[in-house]
Order: sequence, then structure tokens, then C-alpha cells
Amino acid sequence: MPGRRAKILHTLSETFWLLCLAVVVMFAFFIALGAFKPGEVVGVTVAVAALGVLWVAHAMWAARHHDPHDRSAIRARERRGF
Repeated sequence: MPGRRAKILHTLSETFWLLCLAVVVMFAFFIALGAFKPGEVVGVTVAVAALGVLWVAHAMWAARHHDPHDRSAIRARERRGF
């Protein structure tokens, strides 16, 4: 049961960070499109900027703590004798 719960929490975490990135990109798209100006919606601009900073911090943390070795490939090489 704990393994299943960990997988679910990991999936929810990744979904949250993906949605944060989507909101930032969508905001940038609408700004580029000229739908509104960032000065007109200061609250939304500040919130999206905060999400962007949080996403960048998360991406840097994940890159630093990511194991570059694929465990299944290592196991397969060990099994074959390479």
C-alpha cells in the first residue's frame, strides 16, 4: 500500500507542476497576442510570476536531484553480463 500511495503522490505532484507551467505559458501567450496588458491585471501578473518562479525553482531542484542512470537499463546490462 505505501508504494501505491507514493506513486499516486508523485503523479499528483508532477501534474501540479505541469499545470503551473501551462498557466505561465498560457499567460505569456495571451500577453504576446495582445489580449491584455500586464499592467491592467496586476494581481494576475504577480500570481503568474510567482508560479513561474516556483516552477523554475522546482525544475532546478529536480535537475539537481535527478539520477541520470536508468535503473532498468543497468539491470538489463548486468543480467546480460555487460
